[in-house]
Amino acid sequence: MRKVYLDHSATTPVHPEVADLMMQYLTSTWGNPSSIHAFGREARKGVEEARERVAGLIGAKPEEIFFTSGGTEADNMAVLGTAYAKQKKGNHIIASSFEHHAVLDPCKFLEKQGYRVTFLPVTPEGLVRVEDVEAAITDQTILITIMHVNNEVGTIQPIEEIGRLAKTRGITFHTDAVQSAGKIPVDVNALQVDLMTVSAHKIYGPKGIGCLYVRKGTRLEPITHGGGQERKRRPGTENVPGMVGFGKAAELAARELDSESARLTVLRDKLIDGLMNRVDHVRLNGHRTKRIPTNVNVSIEFVEGESILLSMDMHGIGASSGSACTSGSLDPSHVLLAMGIPYEVAHGSLRMTLGRDNTEEDVKYVLEVLPGIIERLRAMSPLAQQKTAPVGKECCTSV
Repeated sequence: MRKVYLDHSATTPVHPEVADLMMQYLTSTWGNPSSIHAFGREARKGVEEARERVAGLIGAKPEEIFFTSGGTEADNMAVLGTAYAKQKKGNHIIASSFEHHAVLDPCKFLEKQGYRVTFLPVTPEGLVRVEDVEAAITDQTILITIMHVNNEVGTIQPIEEIGRLAKTRGITFHTDAVQSAGKIPVDVNALQVDLMTVSAHKIYGPKGIGCLYVRKGTRLEPITHGGGQERKRRPGTENVPGMVGFGKAAELAARELDSESARLTVLRDKLIDGLMNRVDHVRLNGHRTKRIPTNVNVSIEFVEGESILLSMDMHGIGASSGSACTSGSLDPSHVLLAMGIPYEVAHGSLRMTLGRDNTEEDVKYVLEVLPGIIERLRAMSPLAQQKTAPVGKECCTSV
């Protein structure tokens, strides 16, 4: 049976070069980087080289990179750390309604402490409107947090325009770039962000390591205490193998970004067009062109997304119905609901995300298998049997 992995937005396999470098720091260069002896100095050198490589991926300075346990911790540091550092200035935060839960949940946590949060609506194509951000700003606004690329539908947000707006108003601006860094060009200065979240395991690095970019001069209160590591922003003995692995993954991602982006865009479009041409009552979720090269997200009417996934798995195809962090939930995606997609249609969502090992043959195989799966499931679905005359294919696009 052919095996096709199409869940790269959930996680990616560790690159062999990353694994080789990590093994060195697991077996021979294993010192504590806070120690002053030669063993510690060797480990510290690896950490600082990794910091330089991660900084290079996003156009930052090495001293602006603070390693964390992953994207979730970095998002929490950005939201909570800013709120606590600037609480004397104001108590208002602006976020989109379809942020990752690593941003939404800290915002809701702050609401219980008396902070006010405005959750902005998004367009049916999954875009945040700059004018909505501007209209939401008050004299109490201390933080704007808008993700660079949505993790489920892949839409690329107008971060540069929002960053310019935040800068003119003196408001700290954070973006979650977990799904964009290493996949499309990302530069903290061009985007005019103060804080940026990046995660290693989305770019063929190890799990359990990420970072928060903090622009020099940005006020941020630590949310954990207990040591002087990471210049007191994030204490705790450093995960040296994870850090050096992250650094190597960032270096490789930067080197291959242009060629992989072009190659995956072709595969993405073949997968979208092939599915839309072969199956009726399929809706493309997200903007047709303002999306990362790796993402295909569709809603397939009259069937349940989980049933599709189980059937695809039986054919050797790994995909998802949304964020891996909420895959155990029976509720439809909050991202799709925020975009105005009906509850029953959102239940039939399917996310397929491409990666460096995917080929044109993989896409052909999926397009051979998936229409038959949908046809079989619809034949058993009471909803499909009750449908009226065909209304044609539906595609949510905007040029």
